[in-house]
Amino acid sequence: MLFRGTRYAKSYFHGASNIPLTYKTVGQQLHDISEKYPDNLAVVSQLQDIQLTYGEFFKRSKELAAAFVALGLEKGDRIGIFSPNNVEWALTQFAAAMADLILVNINPAYQTNELEYTLNKVGCKALVLRSTFKHSNYVSMIKELAPELDQPGNLNSNRIPALRSLILIDDVHKKGFFNFKELFSIFGTSHLNEVDSRMSQQDPDDITNIQFTSGTTGAPKGACLSHLNILNNGKYVGERVRYTEKDKVVIAVPLYHCFGMVMGNLACINYGSTMVYPSDGFSAGATLEAVTNYKCTSLYGVPTMFIEYLNEYERHTQKYDVSSLRTGLIAGSLASEALMKQIINVLGVRDISNCYGQTETSPITSQNKTTDSFEIKTSKVGQPLNMEVKIIDSDGMVVPYDTPGEYCSRGYGIMKGYWGDEKATKNTIDVNGFLHSGDVATMDKNGYVAIVGRIKDMIIRGGENIYPKEIEDYLSHMKGVEQVQVVGCFDEKYGEEVVALIKMKKDAEELTGLDVYQFCHKKIAHYKVPKYVKFVNDFPYTITGKPQKFKMRDEINKELQDPKLKELYQIR
Repeated sequence: MLFRGTRYAKSYFHGASNIPLTYKTVGQQLHDISEKYPDNLAVVSQLQDIQLTYGEFFKRSKELAAAFVALGLEKGDRIGIFSPNNVEWALTQFAAAMADLILVNINPAYQTNELEYTLNKVGCKALVLRSTFKHSNYVSMIKELAPELDQPGNLNSNRIPALRSLILIDDVHKKGFFNFKELFSIFGTSHLNEVDSRMSQQDPDDITNIQFTSGTTGAPKGACLSHLNILNNGKYVGERVRYTEKDKVVIAVPLYHCFGMVMGNLACINYGSTMVYPSDGFSAGATLEAVTNYKCTSLYGVPTMFIEYLNEYERHTQKYDVSSLRTGLIAGSLASEALMKQIINVLGVRDISNCYGQTETSPITSQNKTTDSFEIKTSKVGQPLNMEVKIIDSDGMVVPYDTPGEYCSRGYGIMKGYWGDEKATKNTIDVNGFLHSGDVATMDKNGYVAIVGRIKDMIIRGGENIYPKEIEDYLSHMKGVEQVQVVGCFDEKYGEEVVALIKMKKDAEELTGLDVYQFCHKKIAHYKVPKYVKFVNDFPYTITGKPQKFKMRDEINKELQDPKLKELYQIR
C-alpha cells in the first residue's frame, strides 16, 4: 500500500490528496452544484453580454441535452464542437455529458483537411460550429466537404459519411444547418425524461470527451477521457489554488483545450465558482476588462499571455482595476523570475500556481501549491497532483534524485487510450499503467518536479547532452531580454550545435552576438555556449501558446545553409 507522500530513495513520488476522488459524472456534478448554489453566477460571457446563474445554466444544459436526444443522438455518439470561446461552447460541453454523448473538441485553427480528418477519425454524428472565426470560414469548409447539404439532420456526405446534423451557433439560417437557438424548441417531455434516464445509468468511467493531440510528430491522435478523469482533475487543480463559490475565474485560454475546458470550466463546477469568458479569441485588453468589470479573482495563461497582460496593464493602468485578483494558473512553460515578480507585484496575483501535464493525463499531473516559495515557483512545476510520478532512464529504471530522465505518471487521470489506435496507446502507456510523457524532468527529494525539456528537443553535441531550458533560463537574465528559445542545428564536426533565438523587450537597449558570448563565456560550460545567435521579433506558437520548436529548428537549419546568414549569426 502507498501512503500519502510516500517516497523512495529514487525519483518517485506519490502525491496523494486528503480529498477523495469524486465518483460522479460531469452532468451529475453540475446538477449537484446547481442545487447547492442555484443563485451563484455560473457563466459570464463579456463579449455576448450573457450571464447565467447555476440554476439557469443547469436548466439550459439539460434542455440542450434533450434537443440532442430529439435529433436522434444516442449513447456514445460523438458530437464535435468547432468554435472559439462562447456560452454555446460551455452549454454544448455539459449537454453532451448529460445526454451521454462523447464531446469531440476541434481546434478552431483547423482548416478543411484537418477538420475532415478529425470528423472521420472518430465518426462524429453531429457538429456544433460557428460560421466564421478570424480568417476561417467554417461554413465554407463544411460546404466543401459536404456539397450534398440539403435538409438539416439528413446529411449524407461521401467525404464525411458519419456526420448527420450540423448546428450553427450564429443566429442565422443556412441551408442544411440547424439554428442553435431553435434547438430549445424541438424537444418535449419524453426527451427530458430520456436525459434523466441516461444520467441515472451513466458510469463515471465512461468516455465523455475526445481531445486531439497537437500532432507535431504525425497525425493528431484522439485522447479518450472519462468523466472520472476530467472531473477530478478540475477538482484537484481548483483545490490547489483554494477555489470556493466566491471565486470568479477569467478564462482567456481556449475551451477546446484542456486548459479551458478542464482547468477552467470543470474546476469551477466543482466549487460553484464563476466561469468568465472575456472574448472569443485571446485579447489581453478584453481579459483585463473582464477582471475589472466582474471582480475576477483568478487569471489563466501561458507565459506569453501574462506578458501581454502586463504590457496592456502598464499602457493603460488607469483603465483597469486588478485589485480583486489573488490567484491564477500558468501552464505551457514556467515564467521567468522577472516575469513572475511582475505577475505577483504588478498584477497582484500573489497565489500564482504553475501546472504541468498533457492532454493524455486529463491534463495536470504536477502543480505548485500557493504557499510554495518564490524560488520553487520559478524553477519547479510542483509536486504530483494526487498521482504517482517517477523519472526513468532510457532503460526504464528510476533515476536518483535530481537526475534528468523521462517523466512518467500513473493514476486516476490517465486516459482510456487513443481512439481507434491501440498501437499508439500501447506505445504511450506501459504494462504497469505508467504514461510516458516524452518530457525530460528531474525530481528532488521532496517530490518537486522541474521540467528540463522534450526528449526530442535535447541537443547532443559531441556526445554531451544539452537541455535547452537550462540555457534559456540563463540567457533570460540578460538585461532587456523578454524571451529565449534554444534549439539545435546540424554541425559537421560535433553532430549538433546550440542556437539561441532571442526576443528583446520593447524599447530595450539593443544587444549583439558578442554581448551574448561575453555573458556566457566562462560562466556556463563551453559546450553550452551558443555558437549561433539570432534576434527575432516573435516565435511560432501553438494556439495554446506553446512554442513550436520544430518550426524554429527547421527554419534555422535552412538559414544556416546560406554562408552569409551563417556568418551573421555565428558568435564563436
